[in-house]
Amino acid sequence: MNDKALRVIISGGGTGGHIFPALSIAGRLKDVNPGTEILFVGAEGRMEMEKVPAAGYRIVGLPVAGLQRSLSVSNLKLPFKILKSIEMAGKIIDGFKPDIAVGVGGYASAPVLWAAQRKRIPTLIQEQNGFAGLTNRILGKKAGKICVAYEGMERFFPADRITVTGNPIRKEIVPATPEMKAEAIAFYGLDPEKKHIFIVGGSLGSRTLNESVMGWISRGCPGGEDVEIIWQCGQYYKAKTDEFMAGHGRPGIRHYAFIKRMDLAYAAADAVVSRSGASSVSELCAAGKAVIFVPSPNVAEDHQTHNAMALVRKDAAMLVRDEDAPQVLMEQACRLVHDGRKMEMMEKNISEMARRDAAERIVEEIYGLTGKKG
Repeated sequence: MNDKALRVIISGGGTGGHIFPALSIAGRLKDVNPGTEILFVGAEGRMEMEKVPAAGYRIVGLPVAGLQRSLSVSNLKLPFKILKSIEMAGKIIDGFKPDIAVGVGGYASAPVLWAAQRKRIPTLIQEQNGFAGLTNRILGKKAGKICVAYEGMERFFPADRITVTGNPIRKEIVPATPEMKAEAIAFYGLDPEKKHIFIVGGSLGSRTLNESVMGWISRGCPGGEDVEIIWQCGQYYKAKTDEFMAGHGRPGIRHYAFIKRMDLAYAAADAVVSRSGASSVSELCAAGKAVIFVPSPNVAEDHQTHNAMALVRKDAAMLVRDEDAPQVLMEQACRLVHDGRKMEMMEKNISEMARRDAAERIVEEIYGLTGKKG
């Protein structure tokens, strides 16, 4: 163990896809040296301001926000928020005196890493997607290390600073044993004799996936006579989903605003229907699950399609386009859970793409940049 504990700023957030990898990195830093001082920097009003303190870490919020796609008064305020956030980030760095700043993506990453680089503090970028966003591409020019999840990222970043680490995931996401599956079936009150599909639209939910499930239920659940569903609809859509289900009761469909025991939801599932955010892809690889991805079209540079296609090309996943999902998604999912040979092939191929030591490898790179021993 090093004689002087590191001081680390971790910046970013906005969605669970950014927050959970950040918490995984923080957890590994604490494992290596419990004396490590960690300060998170997030965006005011975003979910990291709740999730990070709940995990036991201190967080400071910046007023930074993203550009709205529609004409909005908030867009006029954006330059001022960015300038204010850069100024605040500089003061946070001066006060905390970090040995390194780590950016995991999300609104807060840009001002924090930009300010750190101006102050000649080492920076590390954790790029989760197969298609790097513009902000990370700019920051990557001066970053000491860029930890990526996919091969071929030299088109976005200096090749000599890229390390393929994979994306950090929650420790509890592992391939299910028969005992875990039995526990999961009991936890969700399911019938062990039936097939099970887990539908998850990310931490904020997904209108398309919810409409796909509701449309399928309205059509009489074709192909799903022996299928039960675990369905994370998202907090934003919970009231509408409650109202729909009250008028379309069907046994064996469990819907939740948010799934707290993701490990058990994966364990119970024979197949998963999911968006293809970077963290979701990495967790599904680690869990070894047959999956149908429905990439969100509402993300920068269509990176969810790039993420999904990296698996589809290796027969490790299936893909349904967002625009096609309401008509065909659930019927395809039902066919998949009844095709044992195809599921077995997909489970084997997706498991081979898993990188379960990502947090450990990223922390090694953090120590390497600071010149201290872990």
